Amino acid sequence: MTIRSSRAAGLRPVFKALAVLSGAVLLGAALTVQALAHDGPDDAKPPATKQSAEKKDKAHEPANVRLAMPMMNAERGMYLFASKGCVACHAVNGIGGHDAKNLDAHTMEQVMNPFDFVAKMWRMAPAMIYAQQEVYGDQILFTGEEIADIIAFVHDDEQQHKFNATMIPKEIMKSMRHVHAPKPGHQKELGHKPGMRRPR
Repeated sequence: MTIRSSRAAGLRPVFKALAVLSGAVLLGAALTVQALAHDGPDDAKPPATKQSAEKKDKAHEPANVRLAMPMMNAERGMYLFASKGCVACHAVNGIGGHDAKNLDAHTMEQVMNPFDFVAKMWRMAPAMIYAQQEVYGDQILFTGEEIADIIAFVHDDEQQHKFNATMIPKEIMKSMRHVHAPKPGHQKELGHKPGMRRPR
């Protein structure tokens, strides 16, 4: 009995240590399971949630587009209208060809989006290019700024009254079928009374 008692007494510390260790392991396992049960779904969602948040943020961000709008100058457009050869087919203030629509400002809409004007040019592009090649042997090319200036001139009645045949280059004048200075006989066509300018 003495030997067994002594052996049992010697093993008690081992049993206590094992019991403590087992308890710690079980407690740790329980806490881990609880944590996984609570945090598991959230841990699975963050990537998608972050992506969704990023998409929302990007949706509200302004487009990364840089636009430089040219200054529209009607006076420059007046000289371009002549030098680029627009005047060969289009008349302004009674001066120019009549193979295409007159571009008198008083016949235009009071307020016009310049991009709408470009859209109209685009719709007529095949016919315009054909006419340009027939008259000049090639297509007329424009820069964005030149187009902007010509549109400004086409919509500026006051500037159009300063336009005259002396501004048309000789080489373009030769290719034109219909060029004349504004005379009283054309005032009805222009929408003005003889000797008077259209009020601003």
